[in-house]
Amino acid sequence: MNRVETELLVVGGGVAGAYAALTARSYGADVILACKTPLTGGSTRWAQGGIAAPLAPGDEDAHAQDTLKAGRGLCEPDAVHAFVRDARSHVETLRDLGVAFSPHVTLEGGHSRARIRHTGDATGHAISAALSGALQAARSPALTLLEGAFVRNLRVAGGAVVGADVLTRNGPVQVRAGAVLLATGGFGQLYPVTTAPPEGTGDGLGLAWQAGAALRDLEFVQFHPTAVVHDGTAHLVTEAARGEGGQLLNARGERFMQRYDPALELAPRDVVARAIAAEIAATGRVDLDLRHLGATFVRQRFPTVTASLARLGLDLGRDLIPVQPAVHYTMGGVQTDVQGRTTVPGLYAAGEVASSGLHGANRLASNSLSEGLVFGARAARAALSVLKVPPACTDGLPAPVTDPAALPALRAVVAQAAGLQRNAAGLRAALAAWAWPAATTGCRAALEAGHLAVIGELLLRSALAREESRGGHHRTEHAWEGAVAAHSVLVPGVGGRIQSVPVSPAVLGFTA
Repeated sequence: MNRVETELLVVGGGVAGAYAALTARSYGADVILACKTPLTGGSTRWAQGGIAAPLAPGDEDAHAQDTLKAGRGLCEPDAVHAFVRDARSHVETLRDLGVAFSPHVTLEGGHSRARIRHTGDATGHAISAALSGALQAARSPALTLLEGAFVRNLRVAGGAVVGADVLTRNGPVQVRAGAVLLATGGFGQLYPVTTAPPEGTGDGLGLAWQAGAALRDLEFVQFHPTAVVHDGTAHLVTEAARGEGGQLLNARGERFMQRYDPALELAPRDVVARAIAAEIAATGRVDLDLRHLGATFVRQRFPTVTASLARLGLDLGRDLIPVQPAVHYTMGGVQTDVQGRTTVPGLYAAGEVASSGLHGANRLASNSLSEGLVFGARAARAALSVLKVPPACTDGLPAPVTDPAALPALRAVVAQAAGLQRNAAGLRAALAAWAWPAATTGCRAALEAGHLAVIGELLLRSALAREESRGGHHRTEHAWEGAVAAHSVLVPGVGGRIQSVPVSPAVLGFTA
């Protein structure tokens, strides 16, 4: 096995990982960035709607309050404070890197005012291209980019993460690192119908769990309200379509959201997703209607969605678009503080893989791209502030492997027991039957399936333990939020049991 050494190993090349690597290089650190796709892969490039940040200092308090409201009492106030204080300057950095945001800012669900910057409906693609271009330009002996590389396991010595074993196109490489920063995205591929990319297999959560890090709030899974599902594949219709005035109609042609929330189609995602599911159950169908906006405006404003639906025989500007909820984002992840520190020394996390406390029980629309910037930069700076020369690496941690052929059945169990609606009987039955065949090899597909098998069990256990309905977690026998907002924290060092940890006391004042 080849052996290399670096100050910071970043795992993942989306917005959080790319920005963290660029931040670390700006401080003069040696960095290796490893991602299992090309730099322009992952979830970032698929983000359609835009990126949320306060428009001016006076908007910070409003953006914070919108985030807290959407999070249903489970946001950590210090994380929200850090986010609204830092986000705007990082978005301006994207402009400097060449992202041509439209002068038109838009409104999305859960926001009290228009603050979403965008590049039409391909904002994530533009951001991914700018960041990957900046990384390619900065490539040097001090910045190594390993595309198509898969981190098989982390290495731990003296209770700290000191590196990783990486499967590259040129063979396995042992990386000794002063710190490892996980930015691997979420675990949407745990579900059969998802807008997550194929690589969203929860690798970072699995790696962190193996290394002894705590995971938090895995039961909170966000279903995007408006996906068009064709042949089992979910095609996203951006939140901005409703922000521009799109309406939801049931099979009777009724606009129904007034029965569920006074904000109508711009209610938080968890509310809209459950409303759509209820109307489909009651009437058989829900459509998104943009016809009143004019076909020319719709096609110009949403060219990416227009082209995607045209391939399915649908005209976004002229047709009623049949929509349904689909798994879109996972709020739970590796527990971190506002500096991206996990519970294991030497290990950091940022972006969708992390549970920073920003999103709580339900992510506010378009906070995810700016979260990657804010906490990617914070995690990189925190890691560099305590770098140590790595000690000799011990043997790599054992990696669980599952037969990839079992994934369709595994996903069906999770979707049935832990979909939009959950109950104790279904969750207990799923856990009782949770046993999947091991793989005979340690190939990437078997490792990805192994991560999903581990995360699936932990999600089911967390969902069973949370005996309330809150945000993205809805228990049919517990209709209302409990009186005390608390995180569910899974700690591997104590047998994987779930701890209930109250949300931190509120921090008053959100202005910088």
